Amino acid sequence: MKVRIKFKKYGSLRFIGHLDVMRFFQKVMRRAQIPIAFTAGYNPHMIMSFASPLGIGLTSEGEYFDIELAGYISSEEAVRRMNAVSVDGIEVVSFRQIAEEKKMTGMSIVAAADYLVGFRNSKDRAIWKPYEDRITSFLEQPEIVVLKQTKRSEQESNIRPLIYKMEPREDGICLRLAAGSAQNLKPELVMSAFCRFAGLEEKRLTFTRHRLEMYADLASDVEKAEGMRKLVTLEELGKDIE
Repeated sequence: MKVRIKFKKYGSLRFIGHLDVMRFFQKVMRRAQIPIAFTAGYNPHMIMSFASPLGIGLTSEGEYFDIELAGYISSEEAVRRMNAVSVDGIEVVSFRQIAEEKKMTGMSIVAAADYLVGFRNSKDRAIWKPYEDRITSFLEQPEIVVLKQTKRSEQESNIRPLIYKMEPREDGICLRLAAGSAQNLKPELVMSAFCRFAGLEEKRLTFTRHRLEMYADLASDVEKAEGMRKLVTLEELGKDIE
């Protein structure tokens, strides 16, 4: 049985990296006595894969990883046990059975993510306020070309098709961006492009970044070619184990 686990990451634990998060959950599985399956061979390890690793410094309320179970445990009991042995800064939200197909793993299907870009203090919020009316004209551009860093060099890239939503909120800016292995856009790149467009000196502001949710796109290939999206949260693709 395959299971998808959703968790929150906040507080000082935003400064730990992906490998540390993975090691942490390996220990949680043992301490909580979750009947997780292991690979075969001379060096067995837990069958566990994360949908999209979170960057260092970001907090989140919508992180996911998938596991395989070797025995039965209810969703309610699994969440209770895992949170009982967790630490302040990581909280398990749900534990849901998902489809068995390899192509339906979170790592394979994640297509978009929501972020909330906020401000460190009221001074930063006051500096930003006069510029937020320019979001509409920023998105009306046919192209938003930026320099993206690759492993070997920098290259120009049009990020406009990867920005699905950008809206001002009282507590910051809500972004819905392309995510996943095929296309992935970071919120800081969008904000940097906006600041250049609006004539706002980026150094004057200190942004915070918080991931809200991750989505799969259930649109057909034809619908995707026409620019349509049918986004559903990774959590919605599972069901509770009674």
